[in-house]
Amino acid sequence: MKNERGLIFAADVLDGKEAITITKKISEYIDGVKINYPLILSSGLGVIENLSNITSVIADFKIADVPHINKLISELAFKAGSSGIICHGFTGKESLKSCIQAGKKFGGEIYMVAEMSHPGAEKFIHPSVDELCNLALEMGVDGVVAPGNDTKRLKNIREKIGDKKILSPGIGAQGGDVKKAINAGSDYLIVGRSIYNSESPIKATKSIIESIKNAK
Repeated sequence: MKNERGLIFAADVLDGKEAITITKKISEYIDGVKINYPLILSSGLGVIENLSNITSVIADFKIADVPHINKLISELAFKAGSSGIICHGFTGKESLKSCIQAGKKFGGEIYMVAEMSHPGAEKFIHPSVDELCNLALEMGVDGVVAPGNDTKRLKNIREKIGDKKILSPGIGAQGGDVKKAINAGSDYLIVGRSIYNSESPIKATKSIIESIKNAK
C-alpha cells in the first residue's frame, strides 16, 4: 500500500453493499479500506474481493491466537484479496511469525498492534508498548497500529520503531485531531464514523485530506 494521501477508510459497517458503495465514492481520496470481523461475519469473505477491486484492503482482524490458527486466518484473508492484515503481538513471537509467513507467501503486508485507542487499553496494552515495539522491529513487520488520539504515546512509538509505517485509528469520533496525529508521526490515519455517518462521505473525506495536506 502506497502512502499517497495518508488516509485509510474504516468500513465498520454491517452491510457489504454499503461498504462497497461508500468506498467507491471516496476511492480517489483514500489509500485503502480497512474492514473487520463484523462486516465479514454479516456479509461473507466475498466482500474483501469486491473491495479489493476498488482499492487496497486491510483485514483488521487483530489476529491473536495460537500459531496454526493465526496462519489459517491470515491465509484466508490474503486469499480473499486482502493486501494487508492487522494482528496482535502479545500472543508471542511464534504466533506473530505465522502471520508474517502468510504475508510473505501471498505478498501481503503485516501490521502489528503496538497500542490501542480505546479506554481500558492503559491497563494491559500500554505497559507492554516497549516490548511490543521491540518485537515489531525484531520480527520485521511492515508497520504498527498506534493511537491517533494520544499524541504523546504516538510520538513515543514513532521514536521506538524508526521509519516503519504507523497506522492510526482514534481520529474524529474518538477525539483524535488530524494535524496533531500527523505531526506526532502517523503515516496513515484510519477514519470510519466521521465518513460513513456523515451526510456526504465525499465532502467529509475531502475535508480530512485537506487537513492532512496542511499538516505536512
